Amino acid sequence: MYLDQGWLSDIVHKSSPNFNQRPLGVAPELVVIHNISLPAGQFGTGFIDALFCNTLDCAAHESFADLVGLEVSAHLLIERSGKAIQFVGFDDRAWHAGVSRYKGRDNCNDFSIGIELEGTDDLAYTDAQYSTLRQVLTILRRHYDLAHDAVVGHSDIAPGRKTDPGAAFDWQRISDVLNRSV
Repeated sequence: MYLDQGWLSDIVHKSSPNFNQRPLGVAPELVVIHNISLPAGQFGTGFIDALFCNTLDCAAHESFADLVGLEVSAHLLIERSGKAIQFVGFDDRAWHAGVSRYKGRDNCNDFSIGIELEGTDDLAYTDAQYSTLRQVLTILRRHYDLAHDAVVGHSDIAPGRKTDPGAAFDWQRISDVLNRSV
């Protein structure tokens, strides 16, 4: 796997319309780890892809009612199997963080990359997900010269509003990737 013009090679690409250009002169400086499952706690449904591509049938499940008209996408989704799907090029601004703040800067979408893990706050993530995440973070840290502390949870940039990736996320499983020099 390698990075070519903001897109990872050797993975599935599905273009989301839910992005725009980053502000002039702004490059990714932060990676935000999220979790998602649709419906909540169910995996492998295909509904996440549909949500990120604005093709979700919100009548397909009662819990989707609050998703009507929502325009959202992470840059990357890592499924339970470890399969990665990229929806937005990393050089573009995906709409993943919402109202957010990091080190005194608002609007984290402007300067961050969003990675969704298929999961929930309280269910352990899979070995395959950690393996893929480690590969991706290694590439991103090297390419964008990200600092060792530039990988955070959604809860870190939107405290009180978001809880993901949750207590089930084991930061130790990626700590060596975060702490090695780039």
